[in-house]
Amino acid sequence: MDDTSPESTLETSVNGRNSRRTFLKGAAAASAAVAGAGLLRESANAQAADSIATIFNIAATAETLAVTFYTNGVNNATALGLSGNDLDEIKAALLEEEIHLEFFMANGGVPAAQTFSFPDGPATFTSLSNFISTQQQLEGVFDSAFIAAAYEFGQLGRADLTRYACMIAMIESEHRALGRDIARSNNVSLTAAMAGTATTDPADNWAFAPQTIPSVGAAPGIVQAAGYLSPSGSNSFTYQKPDVTSATYATVYAAVMFKAPSIAM
Repeated sequence: MDDTSPESTLETSVNGRNSRRTFLKGAAAASAAVAGAGLLRESANAQAADSIATIFNIAATAETLAVTFYTNGVNNATALGLSGNDLDEIKAALLEEEIHLEFFMANGGVPAAQTFSFPDGPATFTSLSNFISTQQQLEGVFDSAFIAAAYEFGQLGRADLTRYACMIAMIESEHRALGRDIARSNNVSLTAAMAGTATTDPADNWAFAPQTIPSVGAAPGIVQAAGYLSPSGSNSFTYQKPDVTSATYATVYAAVMFKAPSIAM
């Protein structure tokens, strides 16, 4: 690779081309190995369901939703009982989602919406159980969407984009585990259907992150059906760009590393 930044390289390459959830059940190690071997034999000739532009647009929309969700969590921290390290982890998740959003937008992604609803409406931000259960559903969909994106980019012969999708998927999965840890440390029960498990112990309870959607293009329909894309009345929350220089975010933002993709040469 030359000295061109990853973001610039990505923008050039993208612009130059045309263009209710289920969870994996636990299995014995031997069975998992057999299943994995089968996956490795998938046809290399499979066609991607979505274009690069479609994936970037959906990703930008998802990140906008995520920032909106976490912003309202921070703004209602007292009502949620969030403070100290728990609150800093929510702030860090917010800032990381904002960094992802800016990355996708800089490379052509266009959010389809900036105002959202939540399944529990305003009560999402007055009950820690509601808040973390919602976080688990969103991060679970995001994990799956970026796994699907990595696969689709591979089908399109774009190893460079697959790498970026993996970088982001790993952070979304961290958010999921941190949310479960916050729930555990605060003795909060999660909605099993949303959290994917009836217990928060251990917080890192997946050996393989499941791809619960068939393609990135399937994500908007799932999010719509779950109640995130129908803002109305008091259940209407609009994206606000966080001020990373403010007293609320400056310290946490300074501690967030790798604000741009880092790739060993």
